[in-house]
Amino acid sequence: MLEFLDAPAVARAIAPDEPVILNRPHAAARAARFFATKFPGKALYAVKANPSPDLIKILWANGITHYDVASIGEVRMVRGALPDATLCFMHPVKTASAIREAYFEHGVRTFSLDTIEEVEKILDATTDVDGNRAADLRLCVRLRVSSEYSELSLASKFGVDLADAGELLQATRQVADWLGVCFHVGSQAMTPFAYVQALERARAAIADAGVVIDMIDVGGGFPSVYPGMEPPPLEDYFQVIHRHFEALPIAYNAELWCEPGRALSAEYSSMIVKVEKRRGDELYINEGAYGALYDAAHVAWRFPVKCISREMAVGGERSDDLQGFSFYGPTCDDADFMEGPFMLPADIKAGDWIEVGMLGAYGAAMRTAFNGFGTGEVLNVSDEPMASLYTGERKDPRVSDNVVSLR
Repeated sequence: MLEFLDAPAVARAIAPDEPVILNRPHAAARAARFFATKFPGKALYAVKANPSPDLIKILWANGITHYDVASIGEVRMVRGALPDATLCFMHPVKTASAIREAYFEHGVRTFSLDTIEEVEKILDATTDVDGNRAADLRLCVRLRVSSEYSELSLASKFGVDLADAGELLQATRQVADWLGVCFHVGSQAMTPFAYVQALERARAAIADAGVVIDMIDVGGGFPSVYPGMEPPPLEDYFQVIHRHFEALPIAYNAELWCEPGRALSAEYSSMIVKVEKRRGDELYINEGAYGALYDAAHVAWRFPVKCISREMAVGGERSDDLQGFSFYGPTCDDADFMEGPFMLPADIKAGDWIEVGMLGAYGAAMRTAFNGFGTGEVLNVSDEPMASLYTGERKDPRVSDNVVSLR
């Protein structure tokens, strides 16, 4: 794959008329090493955030050995890319055929669930042709926890309620070789307290069940940096999680897991888009709600942006005055709209390009071919992402440091 210095270098070289994804392998490698060395347990990459085989191989080469897969398609893809990786099927509702293939053909032993019906489905699907039930199942009961401290909620679709968790844990313990408790605090958790609250709920469920627990999986939710969203350092999250994990009534050798997706992949990619038209403070660009900017359209996510004008691409300058803009995407649909505001030079015009940053998580993965769009090159660049939790240069946004002393 071709490699350039940065987005302006790409604009100078190819003057793209289609969106161009810019990947930063070094940024993904750095994030992987951070989690592999600093998280006080095992980090599983949540493949749904960005299922690129290239990215997955980078993470593997830098210490991420376990992968959270949510479909048989992800199971097949990761197993094909990484024959020796440990795959964990963490979607709580799976088809029997997916469970069977994952277990017998791909070596998957860890499965998530949130109902007794799912337990029974897993048991049936992993029974061999001679009627022998699997004796090596590693089952994880997913609890429903609050998403109030996260930017995107994941509290309503999955998870057993606390009132029913004890009974489900007891039933699962009877058939599991290894029993875990997992949860998800929501995407982009803006304070470590999100995990404190969830771990306290896990404590209550375990105490009610009175069973031996072999693993606690705190799920995803680890944040990245976006305009208007400046989270505390990830080390604060790790310290709080570790302290409360150690206080749980679990087996002495119980494992601690997490499932970062956004935190491992957000800095991997950005994208160059082209301004096709300006109408006041609205810019018509060639990527949008049915592509990498899905979150900008549907959940009002504000990605960092930089203008790359034709003048700048050849060494010129543009206005330093910034103005808030909204975007229209390339399709014929009025819903292809991103309100922003995206802060760009006030004199931006048709023919300029924009680099949209931090699209490695969910952005590249959400692209479709709706209305005939969704094509474009993928290139590597060697500069730093627009924001980073891992370079050591980011100023700590906290007013005080008492977040690490939460009880």
